[in-house]
Amino acid sequence: MAPALLVETQAPLSLSSSTSDYKQFGTVPRTFDKSKEVSAKYQNYLPTWDQKQKFAPLEAFEFIEHGKGADSTFPDLLGKGAVVNDVTGNIGAEVHGVQLTKLTQAGKDQLALFVAQKKVVAFREQDLADLDIADALEFGRYFGRLHIHPTSGAPAGHPEIHLVHRGQDDTTVKDFFADRTTSTAWHSDVSYEAQPPGTTFLYVLEGPKAGGDTVFANMVEAYNRLSPEFQKRLHGLQVEHSAVEQAAIGELRGGGVRREPVKNIHPLIRSHPATGEKALYINAQFSRRIIGLKKEESDYLMKFLLEHIAFGQDFQVRMKWAPGTVVVWDNRVTTHSAILDWKDGQRRHVARITPQAERPYETPYEG
Repeated sequence: MAPALLVETQAPLSLSSSTSDYKQFGTVPRTFDKSKEVSAKYQNYLPTWDQKQKFAPLEAFEFIEHGKGADSTFPDLLGKGAVVNDVTGNIGAEVHGVQLTKLTQAGKDQLALFVAQKKVVAFREQDLADLDIADALEFGRYFGRLHIHPTSGAPAGHPEIHLVHRGQDDTTVKDFFADRTTSTAWHSDVSYEAQPPGTTFLYVLEGPKAGGDTVFANMVEAYNRLSPEFQKRLHGLQVEHSAVEQAAIGELRGGGVRREPVKNIHPLIRSHPATGEKALYINAQFSRRIIGLKKEESDYLMKFLLEHIAFGQDFQVRMKWAPGTVVVWDNRVTTHSAILDWKDGQRRHVARITPQAERPYETPYEG
């Protein structure tokens, strides 16, 4: 197994490279005025930024993979009344009749395995948003140490919640598309951490009448589509993931940085501890270079892989939001992008609970 390597952040700030370009949609204080949010349904979830709040570098922790060994017939997760509909043939499902916050320990273990297999699942009619925030976090903590985002806003007193908020007076869409043609920004959440997230929860608080969906790609299927010879060549390669660009944008927009940005090196092909599946682990937002290759070589290979993922609509799914929806996905075997397709004047307010998982590791090529 090849664990991630910690690399000190000494590089100059840069917001783009020849293969990828970090995109930020203006969710930090420069565009936020709390006095204009009196009509927000979830006042306790409005974002705050404490410029004086600083966190120490993250330390390694022992992660328990709850999906490993869980009952694959899912009796404690998909009990009587549960309805499961696959959204596509290889990624995504929609579930009715299951209340996540009422699951037993066995049900939570099965949830981790179910999501690893389906890659992303939309659970409808959920009560997670209506719980006290501390209780919502306690639910998420079962799946791993909760990540504290280094730059995003969070509810007062709860830095473990990552918020994406655009108010009714927000002009993000107009401003962004003034010099961009697309908002698509494929990424795996905070892949720059030494122990990036696994089972992840995103729940809608308020959203536009239509649009604002999230698109996901199955990185296991993206790997499987490659020829055996190409797969063999990719094994053993490692990729540098960087938080530097995201931190720079946070500083420029006045949100500050709560933890110093890091760079980490992860295997290009990682294995999932519960399913054993191999997946591509590379994304346009945070992956910067392939270790050991010259710049032109790295750029060439990264361009191919990132376009392979972006164009692969036959291993992607677009998950639609609705009131009471909690989308659960496994960040280790997926990549995703928000879709900025609604008109300004509508609030979009979602919250993410982000349990960290193991250091990415690679298992040998099997042919």
